[in-house]
Amino acid sequence: ANISEGFNPRQDAPLPEFNFRFRLPTVVTTPTPPSSKRMLAFFAGGIHGSIRKFLFEQWEGKDPQIQIFQRLPRRQSYKEHMMNAKYCICPSGYEVASPRLTESILAGCVPVPISDGYVLPFSDVLDWSQFSVPIPVQKIPKLKEILINIPEHSYLKLQANVMKVQKHFVINYPPKRFDVVHMLFHSIWLRRLNV
Repeated sequence: ANISEGFNPRQDAPLPEFNFRFRLPTVVTTPTPPSSKRMLAFFAGGIHGSIRKFLFEQWEGKDPQIQIFQRLPRRQSYKEHMMNAKYCICPSGYEVASPRLTESILAGCVPVPISDGYVLPFSDVLDWSQFSVPIPVQKIPKLKEILINIPEHSYLKLQANVMKVQKHFVINYPPKRFDVVHMLFHSIWLRRLNV
């Protein structure tokens, strides 16, 4: 879903990316209450592409509130880190899309997509400004400043909206109303209307 690579949002449907390594992704059944989240922002992943390289150069090991890891220390849980962060950083890697976007939503963490030219999944139906904080690549050095300056009441609204949109990023078998399968069909149907 990269506009710079010829993606056309009027005819192409941006799809969420999933990581199926272990099992179907699911919603965290007991999310951490917003008042109990201990860290401001979290990301763990490889240095794939220039955006992540820039993120690591700016933030890896530099601020205890912005937890950036190439590899999590032993016996630390990726899912728990996501659940205990207010914001989950979702930078593009070699490709514009990342499963971290879906993982953060399912963990009840406000996603922070960092990319240029990325058309977010289901953006024809979902207003991403209501449940995420998209940041352009050049603003990576101001990441903490941007997140800290979001008032608490605004964060709580973003986080509550993350919980509302979770159902749209869940894979059910068989599919259920409003789940990712229905959202995919809806996105494709909308594009057929634009032909």
